[in-house]
Amino acid sequence: MAKKRKRKIKFGRIFILLILLGVIAGGGYYAYQKMNVKKTPTKEIKNISSIDKYGYTLKETSSPYFKKLFKELEKILNKDEVNEEEYMLQVSKMFVADFFNLDNKVNKSDVGGKQFVYEKYRDDFSKYAIDTMYKSVESNVYGNRKQDLPIVTNVEVEKVKTESFKYGDSTDEGAYVVNFEITYKSDMDYQTSGTLVLIHNDKKIEVASMNDKSLS
Repeated sequence: MAKKRKRKIKFGRIFILLILLGVIAGGGYYAYQKMNVKKTPTKEIKNISSIDKYGYTLKETSSPYFKKLFKELEKILNKDEVNEEEYMLQVSKMFVADFFNLDNKVNKSDVGGKQFVYEKYRDDFSKYAIDTMYKSVESNVYGNRKQDLPIVTNVEVEKVKTESFKYGDSTDEGAYVVNFEITYKSDMDYQTSGTLVLIHNDKKIEVASMNDKSLS
């Protein structure tokens, strides 16, 4: 299998560009996508657990590592008083663990980590991921895929700072900047480190930006 180059994914401001590109391309791209969807078999993926107050769900196809992280998140959010920084670091870890673990994904449209992305950015984030990181993921609807894909075994996260972060017409004066490092089961030359920016959205903490370079 040819090695994949490290991907750099940013969302937030890039979505303005994506929207403009979509307008230029007209309806052709979406028509093409719809034709592909019709040709691609689909598989119903069941949720096996949820944190209803926050809208988080755990899929039956989630990796063992992600399932462990989900249980930890439940404990954090079920406390009488939620520690925001602890919650933020757990969301960072889970987003990275789910997004970069491709082995458990059913097809290229099964983008991981979406539920942790800032709500208004999710659709654009998914489209961008499908065209980049997930582009070469083959369908595994029938469970017979033989493609080698990355498996995340551990994610380490560290808060770097809080700062003002502008997104759309809003600004979060207390946005978190977090560094992350990824350990894979096998080295397949995928991204191993980077930085996230997380913002407040009501009671939730959500990912608004990702870069493949860590901050010192």
